Amino acid sequence: MTLYCGIDFGTSNSTVALADDTRAWLLPLEGEAATLPSAVFWDADGGAPEYGRAAMAAYLRGEDGRLMRGLKSTLGSGLIDERTAVGRRAVSFREVLARFLQHMTEKLRQAAPLSRVVLGRPVHFVDGDAAGDAKAQAVLEEIARALGFSDVAFQYEPIAAALQYEQSVSAEELVLIVDIGGGTSDFSIVRVSPDRAAAVDRAGDILANDGIRVGGTDFDRLLSLAEVMPLLGYKASVRGGAGLMPNHYFLDLATWHRINGLYTQRVAADLKALRRDVDRGELLDRMMKVVEDRSGHALAMAVEAAKIALSGADFTRLGLAELTGGPNPMLGRAALEAAVAPPLDRIAQTIGAVLAQAGLRADQIGSVFMTGGSSGLPALRALVEGTLPGVAIVTGDMLGSVGTGLALDARRKFR
Repeated sequence: MTLYCGIDFGTSNSTVALADDTRAWLLPLEGEAATLPSAVFWDADGGAPEYGRAAMAAYLRGEDGRLMRGLKSTLGSGLIDERTAVGRRAVSFREVLARFLQHMTEKLRQAAPLSRVVLGRPVHFVDGDAAGDAKAQAVLEEIARALGFSDVAFQYEPIAAALQYEQSVSAEELVLIVDIGGGTSDFSIVRVSPDRAAAVDRAGDILANDGIRVGGTDFDRLLSLAEVMPLLGYKASVRGGAGLMPNHYFLDLATWHRINGLYTQRVAADLKALRRDVDRGELLDRMMKVVEDRSGHALAMAVEAAKIALSGADFTRLGLAELTGGPNPMLGRAALEAAVAPPLDRIAQTIGAVLAQAGLRADQIGSVFMTGGSSGLPALRALVEGTLPGVAIVTGDMLGSVGTGLALDARRKFR
């Protein structure tokens, strides 16, 4: 039986899916897990990289090397062609992405030697930069072809999610897809129906499509800046109140793909010099400890874990003492919601823009299908309910719906 392949390379998690003539399913990529965290750990001595959960475990065990997460965020930016130190050598970010995707496709090759693939992509890799957006897709296509795929097609991630959702509907309806990923948020209004599911050309069923470069890693960054970085000296006064600490060290520490840039002798020297000027030296001591111990990613993981915990609880405790030498503060859901209010406002505006693009009122939407690893945030769900009152909200496989939909799209494209 002919098989068809879709690959969802995500900012935080990635999947590979196959489809045949009757169904679509996700491949296990790490043990029995169908999701692979988009992470690579490079051994300092030049050993083979580790990927996914194994990569994060190696980092947390304190092995000598470098952890890289948020890899997709380099697409569409100048970083993609830059080189970065890993152990005793330098590699380009393009090579890092290629090695990660090669690891994913090795699992695929074990299942079936396929030469055609549909890759997922956000509506916009980069906001307001058509050239950067085109370059990001071109880089992904070049990597896919180098890995042996002769036919490479792309599908917008929210459209792929709509194709997966369509497998469950019993009648025609208009669905709003709200796909909140690690690095981007995408929105589509699509006409779905059992009869239309097999059609090759679905262009007429896509009523609106838009997206912004806002996602779960932005929620993490803003929460970190609001609740964690002030404990490390962010916005602390210097020279008796004559000024404030420079921001950029803390912005880097709160941003997944920029953390490694702090682990240099120059940054260590800069922080040591600033220690003489800062009015509360114990705060900067905590920052210096994180940088010296290279525990920035562990700090980011603690923030991410707190964000996830607050999806089901009103309060949680941030485990920072071992990493910073400071306290383990309590964190409330209200603080999280205040920190992420600006990107949630942008999401609300984009949903309104998508409705306007389709020429629809909110009450004309049959259902909202929410997917993506960051779509479980209670404040986000409340926003959607408030924007589309009375419209049914449906959730499925938060991390797998896009990949499954991409395999279904491959079946339509390549059959």
